[in-house]
Amino acid sequence: MNVTRVRLLACMVIPLLAACDAEPSGPITAASVTYSCCEAQDVDRPYQPGQTLTVHWTVESPDEPGRTPPQVELTARLTGPFATVGDLKAATEGTPNVPRLVTLAAAPVRPSGTPDERPVSTVAIGSDAKPGYYNLVTSVVDGGNTASGGGSIVQVVPKP
Repeated sequence: MNVTRVRLLACMVIPLLAACDAEPSGPITAASVTYSCCEAQDVDRPYQPGQTLTVHWTVESPDEPGRTPPQVELTARLTGPFATVGDLKAATEGTPNVPRLVTLAAAPVRPSGTPDERPVSTVAIGSDAKPGYYNLVTSVVDGGNTASGGGSIVQVVPKP
């Protein structure tokens, strides 16, 4: 084989081999797990003082293996009581502070991100809780960024 052909072959093959070892041009980002509130049966029923509201978080995981575990914190809290749903909605739209409201909060939940994980938050409704409508607010804190999941209305009724 003459030297010209060897040089030509080297010029064609070496760049191809070098490309096989090249680093990707940008960062590789892992698909993230998302969390949202909640199952309908969690909020679509009346509660009595002394009961516990259980928030079953809905988890959406990517189908891709090898994702990084989430570094998130899930929170849930009830604020009330409001005499009517209209009063509750007015308060969430910025109407001045309503006296005698209480906030009942669940302990923060820090999911591990394992497959089939079903995070749950529990809010104890005190035995002295007043009947009325309570605003359930959930949020996901991810790396210092907070995303509120909106609100749901939970009704607390008097004990029979």
